[in-house]
Amino acid sequence: MLTTTNQYISRGWGSGLLGVIIFSASLPATRVAVMGFSPLFLTSARAVIAALLAVGFLALLKAPLPNRKDLSSLAIVAFGVVVGFPLLTALALQHITAAHSIVFIGLLPLATALFGVMRGGEAPGRLFWLFSGAGSFAVVAFALSQSADASLRGDLLMLGAIILCGLGYAEGAVLSRHLGGWQVISWALLLSLPVMAVLALITFPDSLAGIDTAAWLGLGYVSVFSMLVGFIFWYRGLALGGIAGVGQLQLLQPFFGLILAGLLLNEPIALSMIAATVFVVACVAGAKRFT
Repeated sequence: MLTTTNQYISRGWGSGLLGVIIFSASLPATRVAVMGFSPLFLTSARAVIAALLAVGFLALLKAPLPNRKDLSSLAIVAFGVVVGFPLLTALALQHITAAHSIVFIGLLPLATALFGVMRGGEAPGRLFWLFSGAGSFAVVAFALSQSADASLRGDLLMLGAIILCGLGYAEGAVLSRHLGGWQVISWALLLSLPVMAVLALITFPDSLAGIDTAAWLGLGYVSVFSMLVGFIFWYRGLALGGIAGVGQLQLLQPFFGLILAGLLLNEPIALSMIAATVFVVACVAGAKRFT
């Protein structure tokens, strides 16, 4: 029985890691997309595109309807990760750089763990909080050392985004225990579709002629991968491996983003980044041990 439990936990961490890798390109893609689209249109369009794909999944796999008691939780998920986080980050990235936003992504594991305690009934030990806090501090310190860009409005928007995202992650993970990861994000997207479709029509650009390819690619990535595919792996990981524990994998997200920038954009990878990554990996391992 213990072996089976450990296998589920290991699968959860593996699935969660895939989700984090997919999410790692979300903020850079959003930053590129807001160069061509307004934040309101970007938020609504990505939700509509992902919802249409989700409808196909639900119909093709003949997923059963969620229970009425699940609707309020699905509404929280939709408010947190379909509307709140995408909109607030898109607004914030008009005032700060994607690199500066890493400061706040470093706080997301703590937010997820706190909501996991409040909404998921989890009770990590003291050493878990020690490793989680140390990892978050390391990410924030590294990000601040790499970026001098600051904007009070952008910072407050990012802080709000992190709070809503942590809530949406924890609530979705609880639902995933009986609905399944892909069903949770699919139903949350479908629930938000009527409002987001109207918003997309209202904020539709007057002309598409001046929108470059990079902005379209950014919209495509955040719609398909950030808004749907990533959540399928992420919610499954949180449900199997534990919200607080698997949530610490988000500490690696900024470093995956920098690695992608180095590989795809030929940006330099500093020795300080490697050192910080090693420290954060140790913190994630410690948090996993004492979850």
